[in-house]
Amino acid sequence: MIVTPLNCKTQSPYNILTIDVEDWFHASALTEKINSVGVDKWQSRIPHSLHRALNLLEDEKTKATFFVLGRVAERFPELVQAIKQRKHEIASHGFAHNSIYSQTKKEFKKDVKRSLLILENITGDKIKGYRAPNFSITTESLWAYEILADLGIEYTSSIFPTKHILHAYGIPQAPKGPFVLKLEKEKSIVEFPLSTVRILGKHFPFGGGAYLRLFPYWYNKGSIKRLNRRGKPAIIYFHAWELDPDQPRLDLNILARTRHYFNLDITEIKIRKLLKAFRFQGIEETLQDSLKTTPALSQAVHNQI
Repeated sequence: MIVTPLNCKTQSPYNILTIDVEDWFHASALTEKINSVGVDKWQSRIPHSLHRALNLLEDEKTKATFFVLGRVAERFPELVQAIKQRKHEIASHGFAHNSIYSQTKKEFKKDVKRSLLILENITGDKIKGYRAPNFSITTESLWAYEILADLGIEYTSSIFPTKHILHAYGIPQAPKGPFVLKLEKEKSIVEFPLSTVRILGKHFPFGGGAYLRLFPYWYNKGSIKRLNRRGKPAIIYFHAWELDPDQPRLDLNILARTRHYFNLDITEIKIRKLLKAFRFQGIEETLQDSLKTTPALSQAVHNQI
């Protein structure tokens, strides 16, 4: 694979806001407890949390990219329609929320293809983007890019360019900003890795999921400012269930409990403050803006379309 940086610099950069649309019981911190009895036992709360997210964005006049899990879309097509009606971008989060490296290539292709079929039938639009469950494109699953490109995916946001000490994801040596991957058969795909900030020679994550909830607001705000001062956009994300502090509380070990439940009651406050402090848009809009300033890359990316 050949890697080429994607120029996302602007005079006054928009940052990128992404939302993973999955139910509370799909979260990785709950895997052991949930799998012990099966996901069908648990009451869905995604309609409540998704509408809360949509209302938050409408209040702050912000657009985002929603990575929708196929299981959610299949059960609640009206939620996908609600996202489209609010004029946000809809992308795929796969179907069953299984990490890529836990699947065979055949299983992975079937999972993504199923999610795309569901979303495209609901929206009537081509789905261009994908985010791997648990950011599970790693050095062991780079083969996923070829399959995604074959399925017509134009961009993903599936890599954390740092190593997670508790979770099996992260590629520390990956580029720290958006880049184009040239694949076989003259195809290309764009990767928007999650944002990190360099502190004392090491790259630390910020602005999403547990990092957004656990770390103080000033850390997340300051990290976005550091990227923006260099003319680069930050990629911020949260899960719809993180806006639902009233979700069921499972009996978990202290680490899993902290990762999943800590600061749920103030997550919306933190996100709202960031949306007031910075400008955000979805990935597709950022990608199109970038390709206008890099015509050679534009041709490479669109060779596959």
